[in-house]
Amino acid sequence: MPPSKESGELVFFVNGRKVIEKNADPEVNLLFYLRKTLQLTGTKDSCGGGNCGACTVMISRYDPTSKKISHFSVTACLIPICSLYGAAITTVEGIGNTKTRIHPVQERIAKGHGTQCGFCTPGMVMSIYTLLRNHPEPSTEQLMESLSGNLCHCTGYRPIVESGKSFISSSSCCQTDEKGRCCLDQSENKPENQSNVYTKLYEKEEFQPLDHQEPIFPPELMRMLEEPQKKILTFYGKRITWIIPGTLRDLLELKTKHPNAPLVMGNTALGSDMKFKGVFYPIIISPARISELLAISKTKEGLTLGAGLSLAQVKNILADEVTKLPGEKTQTYRALLKHLTLAGQQIRNMASLGGHIVSRQPISDLNPVLGVGNLFLNVASKEGMQQIPLNDHFLSGAANASLKPDQVLVSIFIPVSEKWEFVSAFRQAPCQQNALAVVNTGMRVLFKEDTTTIVDLHILYGGIGPTTVSAKKSCRQLIGRCDEGMLNDACRQVLEEISLSSPAAPGGMVEYRRTLAISFLFKFYLDVLQQLKMRDPCGYPGLSKTPFSVLEDFPLTIPRGMQSFESVDSQQLPEDPVGRPIMHQSAIKHATGEAVFCDDMPALAEELFLAVVTSTRPHARIISINASEALALPGVADVITAQDVPGDNGTEEERLYAQEKVICVGQIVCAVAADSYAHAKQATKKVKIVYQDLEPVIVTIQDAIQHKSFIGPEKKLEQGNVEEAFQYVHQIIEGEVHFGGQEHFYMETQSVRVVPKQEDKEIDIYVSSQDAAYTQELVAYTLGIPKTQISCHVKRVGGAFGGKASKSGHLAAVAAVVAHKTGFPVRFILERGDDGGRHPLLGTYKIGFMNHGKIEAADVEYHINGGCTPDDSELVIEYALLKLENAYKIPNLRVRGRACKTNLPSNTAFRGFGFPQGAFVTETWMTAVASKCHLPPEMVRELNMYKTIDKTIHKQEFDPKNLIKCRDKCMEKSSYSSRRKAVEEFNQQNFWKKRGISIIPMKFSVGYPKTFYYQAAALVHIYTDGSVLVAHGGIELGQGINTKIIQVASRELQIPMSYIHLGEMNSMMVPNTIATAASTGADVNGKAVQNACQTLRKCLEPIICQNPNGTWEEWVNEAFTQSISLPATGYFRGYEAHMDWEKGEGDIYPYFVFGAACSEVEIDCLTGAHKNIRTDIVMDASFSINPDIGQIEGAFVQGLGLYTLEELRYSPEGVLYTRGPKQYKIPSVTDIPEELHVSLLTTKQNPKAIYSSKGLGESGMFLGSSVFFAIADTVAAAHRERGLAPLLTMNSPATAEQIRMACVDQFTELVPQIDSEGCTPWSIPVA
Repeated sequence: MPPSKESGELVFFVNGRKVIEKNADPEVNLLFYLRKTLQLTGTKDSCGGGNCGACTVMISRYDPTSKKISHFSVTACLIPICSLYGAAITTVEGIGNTKTRIHPVQERIAKGHGTQCGFCTPGMVMSIYTLLRNHPEPSTEQLMESLSGNLCHCTGYRPIVESGKSFISSSSCCQTDEKGRCCLDQSENKPENQSNVYTKLYEKEEFQPLDHQEPIFPPELMRMLEEPQKKILTFYGKRITWIIPGTLRDLLELKTKHPNAPLVMGNTALGSDMKFKGVFYPIIISPARISELLAISKTKEGLTLGAGLSLAQVKNILADEVTKLPGEKTQTYRALLKHLTLAGQQIRNMASLGGHIVSRQPISDLNPVLGVGNLFLNVASKEGMQQIPLNDHFLSGAANASLKPDQVLVSIFIPVSEKWEFVSAFRQAPCQQNALAVVNTGMRVLFKEDTTTIVDLHILYGGIGPTTVSAKKSCRQLIGRCDEGMLNDACRQVLEEISLSSPAAPGGMVEYRRTLAISFLFKFYLDVLQQLKMRDPCGYPGLSKTPFSVLEDFPLTIPRGMQSFESVDSQQLPEDPVGRPIMHQSAIKHATGEAVFCDDMPALAEELFLAVVTSTRPHARIISINASEALALPGVADVITAQDVPGDNGTEEERLYAQEKVICVGQIVCAVAADSYAHAKQATKKVKIVYQDLEPVIVTIQDAIQHKSFIGPEKKLEQGNVEEAFQYVHQIIEGEVHFGGQEHFYMETQSVRVVPKQEDKEIDIYVSSQDAAYTQELVAYTLGIPKTQISCHVKRVGGAFGGKASKSGHLAAVAAVVAHKTGFPVRFILERGDDGGRHPLLGTYKIGFMNHGKIEAADVEYHINGGCTPDDSELVIEYALLKLENAYKIPNLRVRGRACKTNLPSNTAFRGFGFPQGAFVTETWMTAVASKCHLPPEMVRELNMYKTIDKTIHKQEFDPKNLIKCRDKCMEKSSYSSRRKAVEEFNQQNFWKKRGISIIPMKFSVGYPKTFYYQAAALVHIYTDGSVLVAHGGIELGQGINTKIIQVASRELQIPMSYIHLGEMNSMMVPNTIATAASTGADVNGKAVQNACQTLRKCLEPIICQNPNGTWEEWVNEAFTQSISLPATGYFRGYEAHMDWEKGEGDIYPYFVFGAACSEVEIDCLTGAHKNIRTDIVMDASFSINPDIGQIEGAFVQGLGLYTLEELRYSPEGVLYTRGPKQYKIPSVTDIPEELHVSLLTTKQNPKAIYSSKGLGESGMFLGSSVFFAIADTVAAAHRERGLAPLLTMNSPATAEQIRMACVDQFTELVPQIDSEGCTPWSIPVA
C-alpha cells in the first residue's frame, strides 16, 4: 500500500494535554520537542545517547486487547516523536510544581539532600515516579534497577537512594545484613553516649504520604486506540519518511516496496548510530502497532515471544516462567535472565528482543546465550512464514543465514531445556550495570543420560571479534570426552581457535579478553559440576571443597549507612540556621524541573546556534579552509574563523580559533552559525580543511620527555639530606607508577549564550562558569571593548569540578565573536565528550627505609600530561609537589616535577588539583615499603605519620592532632582490627574470590598560593518591606554555597532565612571576582557577606535600641525615614599566603582538612570484577555552616571512580576513544559501597574561617583511594596464596582488566604474550 502524499496527524498527550502535530519530522526526538517546542525544559539534555538518564520521562500506553495501561521510563533523547502516536508522556513538570503542589517523590529527593547541582535530579525523580506507578510498594531490588540507568556526578547516590527507599515498606525488604537485621534499619553504628552528635539530616515524619492519586490515562487516546481499523500512518520529514503500518500484511508489503528500510521499535541502536555515526535512511518503518510482534504463546516445548517485545517485558516473562517450571527445563531462561540486566532500565524498556537479535552487535549480551539455546526465528515475507535457526552461523553475519531484505522477524521460539542439558552465561563489563561487556559468553552442554560424557557442546563469545564468535572447532574435539584433562585441553583449544591476537584489535585489552574467554570456560565447568552435585549429592564426593563461590555474582544490594555530625549548641537560638542541615536553596526547583540552567533559557528572536569544526589532526599546518558548501546550506548564517576576531584571538599559546596550525585533535578551527543546531551541525561536515602534517606528534609523557617538550620550568622541594640518608637505611626500593586522567563529566555540558545589545557594544553573557570575571575579561580582550560593556550572568551551574574555571571563558569568547559579527544572539552548547580533564601523571620514586618500616629518605619525580596549552598545568604540578607528603613526616625528602606539553587537548583544573595524583604515588610507595618489611600497611602508615606540631615540606607549621584523631576514630568506627581478621579468614576459605581492606589517612591543604586569590566582595540590600537581597562573588555549582550564604546573612541580620533572596551572580553587581574553586567559596564569600550584614546591623542598632520590641519591618522602615542607607557592600581581603620557590618555603594555606577512610572490597580473581562492601569516613570539618555530608560522599564516590573505574583511552594519534557515558564509565548507583558511613569530628578549632568552618568540597576525592588500596590488598592476598612475588605497584585506575591480569594463575599463564613489535596498538597509555 503506497503511503499518502500528505503527512498523517500525530496525536499524543503530554502531561494531560493533547498534542496534535501535523508536520511531524522523524528526525526530531522527544527531548528536543519537549524542550524547544513545548518549552518543557525540566527534562535535561546531557549525553544525547540514552546512557545518562538526565532526559528520563514516563511513557504510558494503552493495550486495547488486554485493556491494560503500562507505564515505563524512557530516555527522551532516543525517542522519535513519530513513534509516539497514541502515547501519553509525563515529564517532571507534569507530576508537581511549586505553583500547585509538589509530588512526594520531588519532596523527598529535595528534603533528603538528594540533589546538589540538580541537573540529573528531574531524571532521577521520573525514574522513581515511574517505579511507583508500577509498584506502589517496590522492593529494594526494583528501586536499584529503576535507578541503574541514571547517572549523577555530585551526590554519590546515597541520599538519592535514601529518598527512594522511604517509599519501601519493611515488608518489601529483600535484604538482611550479617546480623539478620532489615537493610532499612539505620540503627547500626549509632554513636553511643554522645548527646551532641546528630544522625538525622532530615525528618522523615515531615514527608507527605504517597496518596496514589495520579493522573489518569487520557480516555480520548483509549477510544482512538480501540478503533478496529488500523490505517497506515505516514510522516514526511525534510529528509526522512516515517511509516507506521497497522497490520502485518501492511508491514510485509512495505518491506517488499522498501527492502532497505530498517524496522525501528525502541530506536536504541539506530538512534545512537544516526546521531553519533552519521547513519542515514530515507525511509524508516515502525512496526510498533503489529499485534503479531507483541504476541506471547506457551507450549510444553517452550515459549514463542514476539520480536517487538521490549527486553524489560522479556525479562518479566522469563522470570515468571522460571517460577513455574522445574529447574531442569529453565536452563536457557535463567541464563538469559542473568544477562537481561544489560544497560539501564530505560534502555531495557525501549529496546526490543527482535532488534537486539537482528542487529547482531558483536558485544550483544543476549545473542551468545540465544545462539547456543537451539532457538528458532519465525520470519515472515509475502511468500509466507519461514523458520531460521538462531545459531552461530546466523550470528556471524553470514549472508546465506541472514534475513532477506523483504523478510520480517515476527517471533522467537525459545525451547525448554532437556534433563541433561546445562546452559550458562557470563559477562564482564567495566562496571556492574549499565555498561557494555568487554567479553560475554553463552555456553551449553548436553550429556549422555546419567553420565558426564559430552554429546553436544556449544560456546559462543561476544566482544572477541567483529561478530559473535563460535568456538565450534574446540567444541567438536571435546564431544565424547569425559576425563580429567578435558578442561585444560578445552582452554588451549579455545585460545588457538579464537582469532584475537593483535594489539591493534579494536577495543584493545587483547590479553585480558583472551584470559576472560578461558576463565569463563572454567566457570562453566564449575557451574555444571555444581548442578550435577546438587542433583546427586552423593555422586560427586570429591567436589565438596571445589570453589563454587566464584559462581555467585556480586549481589545488587541497596546502599545503607549512617551520617553523624555535631549538633548545634543547646544555647543556640532556634531561628539561627548556622550549623543545621538546611536543604539546598534550589532543591525543590531542581526536583520539579523549575530550576533554569543556561540552555533552558528560551530562544530569542533571530537567535543563532553554534557548532564548531574541530581539528582531525594532532599537529598540522592549516593550508586552507573552504566553507562555500557549508554557507550554501539552508539556515546557515555564517562561518567564523580566526580572521573574524576583532581583538585578541586568545594568546600565542592558546588560540580561540586555530591560527595557521592545529596542535591537537579536537581544537576549534572554525564555527558555523545557523538558525538551528541541527543545521549548524550538518554544515560543519561540509567545511573542507586541508592540512599538512607536522612533526613531532607528542602524545605520551614519555614522548614529551624524549623531545624535551615542557610547560614551564622544573619545580623542586627538598628537606633534610636525601643522599646521606640513603647511605644508612636498611633497604631501598625504586619504582614507577602510572596514573590515568579523568573526565569532568559534569552533567550539564559547557554552555554559553551571548546576547548583543542595541547600543554601546554592550553584551550580556549567560554562561555555565566557575569564573564570571575571567569570562568577562577574555570576551573583552577578544572583542577589543572595555569590561564595563560586558555583563556576565551565572544563575547556577550543573556541575563543574574545576572544568568550568577557564574553559568556559574561552568558549564564551568563541561565541562572542559570532555574536559581534552577526549582531544576533548566539547559543553555544558543547556535546558530551568535547572537553579536557584531569592530568595523567607518571611518578617515579626511590625510597629508603628501615626494616621496621620507618621511612628515612624519599626521592620522587612527577611528570604530568598537560596537553597542548599551559592552562593550569604549572599550578597543578606545583600543588602535586606541595601536597605529596600527605599525612607523613619523611625527614629526608626531595621531589621534582614538570608539566609536559603534548598534542592532546589541554588538561585543566579538577577537584583536588594535583593532590589526588601526587598523594596516590606516596601511598603507593608506602604500601610497597610495608610489603618489603612484611608488615601490615596500616602499621607502616601509622608509624610514618606526623605526630606532633611540625612543619610541612614547604616549611608551614601545623598541628596534626586532628589528623591522628581522624585516623584513630576511623579505625574504631570501622572495627578495623576485627574486620581485618574476618578478611583473612575469608581469603583462607576462598581461592577464586578475595577480600581486602585498607585505611588511608589524609592531610589536605585548602586554598591558593597567593593572597589576592582569596579576596571576595558582596552587596546586601534591605528593602522597606523587610526583604533582603544578597549578591556575592561566589557561584552555585551544586555545592550549596548560596544556601550557606543565606544562613550567614540570617545569623548576622538575625532574621529568618525566608526573608533573604539570593539571585544570580552578575559581574555588574559584584565585579572583579575570583573563581569559585579550591574549597574556599563559602569561606571567603561568607566573610564578605558577614561584613556587609554587620555593617547594616550596626546602622540599625540605634533604632533597635529605641524600639527593642519592634519588628524587623518596623526597624527597617524607621531607618528609611531617617535616611539611613540600607544597602551595604562587604569585602574580605583574603588570607595571607605566599610561596617562595627559590627557597622552597611558604605559608600558603590558611588551614588543613584532615580525614581518614577505611574501605573493604571483594574481587573475583577470574574476571577482575570487584564489589565495594563498606567504607567508613571520618572528616575534620570543624563546625560546618551546613553539615557537608553530601560534599564528602560526592567527592568520595567521584574519587572511587577516578581510582577504580574511569579510564581514558587514546589512539596513538591522540584521538580520544572514550567519549560519553557509553564508553566512559563514571560510578553508577550499583558501584558505591553497600555501606557508607560518614562521621564529622566534634571539634571547633579553626579560627581562620567563618564560624570555625572548613571547606570540604575537594578533600574527600582522595579518600576514594582507600578503595584502590583495598583492591591492592586483595591482589596481594592472591599473590601470597599462589606463592607469587609481591606486586609492589598497581597503576591507577584499578580496572577489572588490571585486577584480573594481576591475579596471575593457570589461565593467565595459558594466554601467550603478544609480540607487539612493528604493530601499532589500538590504544596507548598517555601517562
